[in-house]
Amino acid sequence: MRVSTTMMFERSVASMNRQQSEFLDVGEQIASGKRVVRPSDDPQAAAQALGVSQSLATNSQQSDSRVTARNALSQEESVLDSVTDALTRAKELMVQAGNGTLSDADRESMASELEGVYEALLGQANSTDGNGNYLFAGYQDSAAPFVKNADGAVEYSGSESVRQQKVDSSRLMEIGDTGSDVFQSVASGAGYLAEAGADNAGTLTFTGPSIADTSDAGYGDSYTISFDADAAPTTYTVTNTDGDEVVSAAEYQSGQAIEFGGVRLTLEGEPETGDTIEVGKAADMDPDIFTTFENMLSALQNPLDSDEDKAAFANTLSTASRQMDNALDNVLTVRASVGSRLSELDTLDTVGSDREIAYTQTQSDLIDLDYNTAVSDYVLRQVGLQAAQKAFVELQGTSLFEMM
Repeated sequence: MRVSTTMMFERSVASMNRQQSEFLDVGEQIASGKRVVRPSDDPQAAAQALGVSQSLATNSQQSDSRVTARNALSQEESVLDSVTDALTRAKELMVQAGNGTLSDADRESMASELEGVYEALLGQANSTDGNGNYLFAGYQDSAAPFVKNADGAVEYSGSESVRQQKVDSSRLMEIGDTGSDVFQSVASGAGYLAEAGADNAGTLTFTGPSIADTSDAGYGDSYTISFDADAAPTTYTVTNTDGDEVVSAAEYQSGQAIEFGGVRLTLEGEPETGDTIEVGKAADMDPDIFTTFENMLSALQNPLDSDEDKAAFANTLSTASRQMDNALDNVLTVRASVGSRLSELDTLDTVGSDREIAYTQTQSDLIDLDYNTAVSDYVLRQVGLQAAQKAFVELQGTSLFEMM
């Protein structure tokens, strides 16, 4: 093979350039702290690192979502705490209202305080977050969920669905509760409720209802007790929602406890013909806390001039007290649900932190630099480059003509 001076120079320059390139590559790795500076350095590791990087970004996004969800639920829990206090105070006022020694003026004064609690509760039901969105309006969070109609009654105008937030790869969490679920519902364990007819004219009062037999075939149904005082003695008839008579023209006695459909109810006083009592599951008897307040306010503000008025007041108080208990139980159930979701977010944060550490470690194993190895390579490449440069300098002083 012909060996020319040009060839020797070209090979020396190529060797020097190669050594310099390798030296600079190691220097770039040390400067960046990465073994894989560009995909061509290790295509397989670069591709795997890209997948891990996407997983890290997703995990970070889910962490941000949990912050948003926690803020919303924490605000709701704070409002529900105030709602609990309001309902507790309302219950205390109702217990006081049952004192037979109170005068009309005393009850009127009590109504004033109860009205203040009512307005405060309405304000809490229309609470907003830091961005002006209504907490209990569901998806329709740009408008107040509870508004008073022309008759002064409070109506719910929000959505029946709540916003959801993806707080983990496989967890879609509700970050609120609708106003109807909080203020117009009862807990699943709520029992029976009794309510006297609005047009009752006698002195009939009731105590209860209580559960007598849950295995009764009619348990869970709703019933109407109707009275006939034209006959002697007075009789009562119990019909279910289908209009079937469960108890037919039974003799009524004041102070007796009657049973039907697995329910027991104690009756006192003297009913008039046409007087009725509705008995049914609390969930089926308008469990609206604002309606309960309105009924109780009306009862407190009306003077008790007759035995009939006193009986109507006692029945309203009995029904309202049970409804208030059910409302309080329901709010506590919702609060427990909110607390459970907040606790779950804490758990997901812990899992997310562990996942981030694992992803970061995997990414580091794939592309990060081993400085000990890199420094050793750096020194080795530097020696190689210096040797190539020295060889080139030596080559410059030689010529094939000197060997002839």
